[in-house]
Amino acid sequence: MAESKVRNAAAPKAEPAVTKAAKKPAVKPRKPESHLAMVRRARRINRELAELYPYAHPELDFENPFQLLVATVLSAQTTDLRVNQTTPALFAKYPTPEDMAAANPEELEEVIRPTGFFRNKAKSLIGLSIALRDEFGGEVPGRLADLVTLPGVGRKTANVVLGNAFGVPGITVDTHFGRLARRFGWTAEEDPVKVEAAVAEIFPKSEWTMLSHRVVFHGRRICHSRNPACGACPIAPLCPAYGEGVTDPEKARKLLKYEMGGQPGQRLRPPADFPGEAAARADAAAHRGQVADLAVAQ
Repeated sequence: MAESKVRNAAAPKAEPAVTKAAKKPAVKPRKPESHLAMVRRARRINRELAELYPYAHPELDFENPFQLLVATVLSAQTTDLRVNQTTPALFAKYPTPEDMAAANPEELEEVIRPTGFFRNKAKSLIGLSIALRDEFGGEVPGRLADLVTLPGVGRKTANVVLGNAFGVPGITVDTHFGRLARRFGWTAEEDPVKVEAAVAEIFPKSEWTMLSHRVVFHGRRICHSRNPACGACPIAPLCPAYGEGVTDPEKARKLLKYEMGGQPGQRLRPPADFPGEAAARADAAAHRGQVADLAVAQ
């Protein structure tokens, strides 16, 4: 009996059970990044996006500055596809600022109803059309300072028009651009004007318009708001936010949208240099190859 007690006393105490969560290796924190390193990484992301989306372009259908201005105002709180489905009838009925300035509000509201918030949007469209008619000779001005004086037109809308109708470089900070700028570590700002200013310091002015298109394309196709497809993202190695979304390559691939997922984009009348359905399938196939390479590398 005494011998048994001695053996028990000498036996090592059983260690507490280790949970599965505790067994997982801790995620190594990223090393602090200097401003210069961030700028270099940001510009590399831009180059990678340029290769991924060589056809990046505004996804609103338009034929002149007035149409782009109106379509951009309508795009608030809705999809570009919905706007593109609405504007043909709108521009057939009101082809010029003079026509829209004289519109019956109720009739205009009915035409643009599918885009949502149609009463406020109709008020803005009539107001900006009156301003164009009375203050700018029926022409859309090509200066930021003038554009932002128009009802319903802020810096985002003004930069869209300037960059795509007049060739004036501008950074378009919509919800997609702001989200990705923060995920990429370019800025921590939430205010669109501050985001624009921060990003403008990172990239040369000549890149601003196309950078905007590339980032928005990526936000719509891969780096989604609620469930980013991290495992299908070719620039994952450059992204500090990698892991916020699905990292399994096969599961992530199922989240891809538009041409990346083998589906059409938002434009009903895409520009001549858009790759088209056949090229979109080829891009999607090439992208799947990149995803497979990424999975092997990880």
